[in-house]
Parts: sequence; C-alpha cells; structure tokens
Amino acid sequence: MKLPTMGPRLEILWVLAAALLSVGVAHAQSSDSVGQLNQRQTLQRMMGDESSESSDYKVFYDVKPGEPDKKIQVGHEFLEHHPKSPYTEAVYVGLTNAYFAKQDWKNFYSSADRALELKPDNVDVLMTVGWVIPHVYDPNEADATKLLEKAETDEKLAIEVLRSMARPTSLSEAQFTQFKAQKLIQAHSGLGLVYFRREDFDNAAKELQLATQGNATPDQTDLYVLGISLQNLNRQADAADAFNRCGQISGRLQDQCKNSADVAKSAQHK
Repeated sequence: MKLPTMGPRLEILWVLAAALLSVGVAHAQSSDSVGQLNQRQTLQRMMGDESSESSDYKVFYDVKPGEPDKKIQVGHEFLEHHPKSPYTEAVYVGLTNAYFAKQDWKNFYSSADRALELKPDNVDVLMTVGWVIPHVYDPNEADATKLLEKAETDEKLAIEVLRSMARPTSLSEAQFTQFKAQKLIQAHSGLGLVYFRREDFDNAAKELQLATQGNATPDQTDLYVLGISLQNLNRQADAADAFNRCGQISGRLQDQCKNSADVAKSAQHK
C-alpha cells in the first residue's frame, strides 16, 4: 500500500530530516545514564591509584558535557600522553559523546570504533551508534547499505549484552531494572528506524511498538514513523492511535501527526 499523501521514499526522507533536528534531545533523554555508568565504573577502578594518568583521566572526566570542544582537546591530550592506559576505552567513550554533541559524525564513528576495539560489548557505544546511523543516514552515500547493516548488528548485540548483563554494584535492583528498560527502548527505536529506512514496514512497526508501548515518555519521531509504517501495512486504526499519541507531544512533528491521524481515520471508512 502506498502512503495517502506521498510515496514512502519521499516520506522517509522528510521524516528523518525532521528527526535529525531533534537528534540531540532524544539521545540526551535516553542515553546519558549509560555513559555515566561507564565512567563511574572507571572511577571506581581508579580508587587508590595516584598515578599521573589517573590524575589526567580525572581532569578529562571532570569536563562538563556542555563543553565538547574542551572535552575533545583534553581527551586527545590524554591519549597522546598515555597511549596504553587502562582508561583509554573510557576516554574514547567520552570522545564519542563529545563528537555526538557536535554532530561531527566522522569523528563520532571513529571514536566509537576505537572504543569497541577495546571493549566489543560496550552496550552504551553499540546502542548509540546503532541509533545514530538511521537518523543521519544518507541513501546516496557509497556505504549506505553497510551502515544500516552495522546499525542492525550493533543494536542486536546490545540487546543480547543487556539480557545477560550482571548488575553493577553501583546500582540497586530497581535502578538496574530501569537502566535496562531505558536501553532496550533505545535499541528497539534504532532497529525500528533501520527497518523503516529499508522500507521493511512490518519489522519497523514491531520494533517501534516495543520502543513506545508502556513508555511514559515516547520519542515523537518513533511514534510518527510507527504511524507511517502501520499505514503502509493498511492498519489504519493502529496508525491513527500512533499518530494521536505523537500529536499529544509538543515538537516539530506535532501538527503533522495530528493531520496524519485525521488521514488514517478517514482511510478506515474507505
């Protein structure tokens, strides 16, 4: 089934362009806790370590998230002075976050790759990369297909790691349960957008339903893309429900969601 107002290819390009405008906000809502967990664990390993590299890492850690340029500068200085430090992986994670804040995707991917070379099951990095790729995806890039494959692989691996992850001593049972739930939402969101980019609307809908059902603060873009996917599956009533939820959220897509809900409702009676 074709979309009622425009072909799926054009719709995909439009919605993901809109999503990119709020990419930082959505990520900040869903990912900060994991990066903090990773760095807290690193700080715990530093207890009793009074070496120069420990002190230098503490300087890096203390740079505020709102100062990405300073974070990048201090991070690269650390790597230059301590190329084989036990804190190297944590520094690359911090650099990944800093480049994300600047939307410098080339260096974002490069830093993430270095972090994963050192810790292939770093759930934070896997999930963030898998989430970013379909948001900033350009189908005209030479490696566009491979990037989507990487995003899918990373998100699926992150889900596997989460399911078998032992609770860190720094988190209570309740905190750990909440942490895993938040991460799974992001993983299913990323997978849903990967499938949507491929115009695999059935799998997109399944993943985005997992990302939005029972979620008190769903991502507006996820709900909008879910609605479009359901429209393409001729599930107009379900699409209208997704668009209605999307239309209740203040943001760039609010009016579009309300209009799309009306279109889906009208289509039910044809």
